[in-house]
Amino acid sequence: MYAIIKNGGKQYKVQKGDILDLDKFDAQPKEKIEVTEVLAVKGEELKVGAPFVDGAKVELEVITDGKDKKVVIFKKRRRKDSKLKRGFRRQFTKVRVLSITA
Repeated sequence: MYAIIKNGGKQYKVQKGDILDLDKFDAQPKEKIEVTEVLAVKGEELKVGAPFVDGAKVELEVITDGKDKKVVIFKKRRRKDSKLKRGFRRQFTKVRVLSITA
């Protein structure tokens, strides 16, 4: 059984036991989170929502918080002789999928 969930403008295909890096949640480690924005669920048959499946939810357990690798944005204009260097690190919450209910 798998489900397709929406988080932070992105879609993730999840199964029981998967570990994901989702956008930052305000949650402590070992806390449980329910995601109700389920776009599709596949068990014995495929259920597709419009836009979400009614009554479907995915239960997640927070493992830890962290930051990704640094992404560097470098812009150089040849004629103007100007350079711009910026970077950022995306914050994420690592979660484990506990259960999927349709």
